[in-house]
Amino acid sequence: NAGTEADVYISVYGERGDTGSRQLLRSQKSKKFLKGQTDIFALEAVHLGCLYKIVIGHNGLGSGNGWFLDKVVIKDPITDLDYTFLCHRWLDQGQDDGNISRELPVTHPSTFPGRQELELKREKTWAAEKWKFRKGITLQFYNRVTRGFICLYPDSRVDALGDKKNKYGKVFPMWMHV
Repeated sequence: NAGTEADVYISVYGERGDTGSRQLLRSQKSKKFLKGQTDIFALEAVHLGCLYKIVIGHNGLGSGNGWFLDKVVIKDPITDLDYTFLCHRWLDQGQDDGNISRELPVTHPSTFPGRQELELKREKTWAAEKWKFRKGITLQFYNRVTRGFICLYPDSRVDALGDKKNKYGKVFPMWMHV
C-alpha cells in the first residue's frame, strides 16, 4: 500500500524563482505512483537556475491515497545536472506525522559524497538478499574464532556456541583477486 491514486502536485524552487504548484499528470508508465515504481514526468518551466528545494504532496482523495515517497530526482536539461531530494517518508494522514505534503531540500553531493551511489548499491543488495529474511528461515554465520556456526532461528533463539558438527553448515573457500 505504498502507492497512491491521489493527484500528486509539485513546486520546484530555484535561485530565479519557482514553478508554482503543478500536477504530475502523464508518467511514462501506464499507471503512475505504484509501489516500487519509478515514474518519469516532463515539467515545462523557465530555467530556475540552481534548485534548492521542492514541495511535493497530494490532494488526499481516492481509495488508498497514502503514499510512501523515497526520493525525487530532477534532471536539468540546460546544465545537465541532477538534483536529488530525499524523502523516504509517508505522505499519509494515517501514517508517520499525518502530513500529505513535504518540503524537501536538495541533497548536495558535496554534503554526502557518494550517497546516491551507496543508496543504489543498498537497494540492489537488499533486492538480492531479502529472501534470507523471510519468515521461517534459519540464518547461519561462520565464526572464525570458534570455527563453528552461529545460528539465528526463526523463533528468535540464537545458538552462539559455534557448533562444529552442524550438518547444515558448510564453509565454502573464497578467493579474491584484487
